[in-house]
Amino acid sequence: MEFKAVIFDLDGVLVFTDKYHFLAWKKIADELDIPFDEKDNDRLRGVGRAESLDIILEKYTGEELSSEKKAELLERKNDIYKEQLKNMSPSDVTDDVRNTLKKLHERGYLLSVGSSSKNTAYILERTDLGKYFDAVADGTHITRTKPDPEVFLKAAEFLKVEPEDCLVIEDADAGIEAAIAAGMHSAAIGPARQRGRAEACIGKISDILSL
Repeated sequence: MEFKAVIFDLDGVLVFTDKYHFLAWKKIADELDIPFDEKDNDRLRGVGRAESLDIILEKYTGEELSSEKKAELLERKNDIYKEQLKNMSPSDVTDDVRNTLKKLHERGYLLSVGSSSKNTAYILERTDLGKYFDAVADGTHITRTKPDPEVFLKAAEFLKVEPEDCLVIEDADAGIEAAIAAGMHSAAIGPARQRGRAEACIGKISDILSL
C-alpha cells in the first residue's frame, strides 16, 4: 500500500465523542417518547445529523413532524451536543494519537481530517489537535455525507493530492464505503473492522506506521 497523504475521520478515530452524541440524541428521543439506547446510537456512526434524526424517527409513533419542527430538533440536538463538548480538553487525545501524527509528519506525509461533523473545528480547538493537520474537510464544506465520498475528495483537493495517493482511517462502515467510492486506500479501526471491506485493519492508530 503506497500513499502520500492520510485522511482521518475525527469521531471514533482521533477522539471519542460518542457519549456526548448519545446524551444529546437521548434527550431529543425522550422528548418524543422514542426508545433510544446505545445500540440505537451505534447506527448513527458516520452518519450526518439529518440522516441520524431520520433513523431515530423510525420508531416515532406521534403526530407527523413538519420540516420546521425537524429543523428545530436538529438545532436543539446540536446545541445540547456543543454544550457537552465544552468538557473536552487536550487530555481527551491519547499519546498514541499525538505521537503517530507527529511521526507521520516527520516521514513527509500530508495529513487531513475528513469528517461530516460541522463541529470539527471546535473539537480540534478544544483538544489542541488542529496543529497536526495540513487541511481540514468537514461538514461545512459538503452537501452530502458519508457514504458519499465528497468529504474525502474535498480533503484530497485541499491537500492537492490525487485520491489514489490517500489513505483513509475510519471506524464506521459508511466511512469505509466513502473511501472506496473515492478511489482511496482504506484502513479500518474499531467497529469497521468487522465488515472486512477495508484494505487493512488496525488495532490502534500507531499501526498506521507499519502499513
